[in-house]
Amino acid sequence: MINDRLNLLRDYPFRRLNDLLMGLEQPSNVEPLIMSIGEPQHPYPEFVTEVLKKHAGLWGKYPPTSGTSEFRTAVRDWITQRYGLPPGMIEPNRNILPVAGTREALFSVALLVVPTKKRGVQPTVLIPDPFYQIYSGAAIMAGAEPVYVPTTEETGFLPNFHALPADKLERAALAYLCSPSNPQGAVASLSQLKSYIQLARDLDFVLATDECYCEIYCDKPPPGILEACSIGVNSVSNVIAFHSLSKRSNVPGLRSGFVVGDRDLIIDFARLRQYTGSASPGPVLATAAALWKDEVHVKNSRQLYREKFDDAEQIIGHHPHFYRPDGGFYLWLKVGNGEATARKLWTMTGVKVMPGAYLSREGDDPPGKAYIRLALVHNRSANAEALNRIATYL
Repeated sequence: MINDRLNLLRDYPFRRLNDLLMGLEQPSNVEPLIMSIGEPQHPYPEFVTEVLKKHAGLWGKYPPTSGTSEFRTAVRDWITQRYGLPPGMIEPNRNILPVAGTREALFSVALLVVPTKKRGVQPTVLIPDPFYQIYSGAAIMAGAEPVYVPTTEETGFLPNFHALPADKLERAALAYLCSPSNPQGAVASLSQLKSYIQLARDLDFVLATDECYCEIYCDKPPPGILEACSIGVNSVSNVIAFHSLSKRSNVPGLRSGFVVGDRDLIIDFARLRQYTGSASPGPVLATAAALWKDEVHVKNSRQLYREKFDDAEQIIGHHPHFYRPDGGFYLWLKVGNGEATARKLWTMTGVKVMPGAYLSREGDDPPGKAYIRLALVHNRSANAEALNRIATYL
């Protein structure tokens, strides 16, 4: 016997992509280039290895769920400086909790905040569409009804939660927001963020803001949800934000991030995590603290991404649907039929891309169906090679 909700989960996008390309052969005269997965390939700082080694003795100790004072203070200092927050708004011991990467935390937050019923009926979880698949899986496994909110060119690639039918909104227990968004790279303005916060408070649901791409941008730093909270009423009620070192510091294997926000939510989140057993090991916490204190490697990595987007603009900027995103490291390219294009790109160019439909809800005409997602994560020369092959095909 298994939890019958598990049967409601569809296959993960990468498995669907493997099935789509199964039996197809790429050209034998070129090296395959994988642009389907957002795994950063930039170098991480040399001190990562040194700090891990220095604190190796901590592998022999059970890590505390709440992390260390050094980690929480480093996070407080970084987030206060990054978003210009008022002193004392974020307290290290009350508003911050380390997590083993944002993936598991974004899943667990649904288990934390979704009740059995809201207003006497099944609660809803609001999800931007296209979306990070964890949002959907979390909603389903928490027993909620996922409500997919289209994020299209017409909406500026951001969700318009306010336009949902009243019966969906009033039952909302949780809403996921991603800014910069995955896959489109859209950035919510401060006024938009404030509007999302007000809606969450008016209808008493939790706004879970995924900001793991916030340090990858070409021009202006994306505003954050806590920055919006600090304007006007200085309160983080109903709000929780998720940050990770995977994209910022190019250490996806470290599995380190944090959640920050509503202190009551953080207290209950810590309680839940004592059962889930996802505490970050001591060497990881020490290394993460060092990474949050250092901005040099972040600026260097951001410059590399800026150069690759410059290359992309030169190589495929002539495509009628090309645009340069405000943040993140993806290109979201409208091609007519994402699945068909992905198959042809693999067989004709040896470049693997993600069909947009695999990042959208199932059913007829999902918002991502006409798109492909390209992750600009490789070094500049490999990235340019892949884009030139794609440009030749397109």
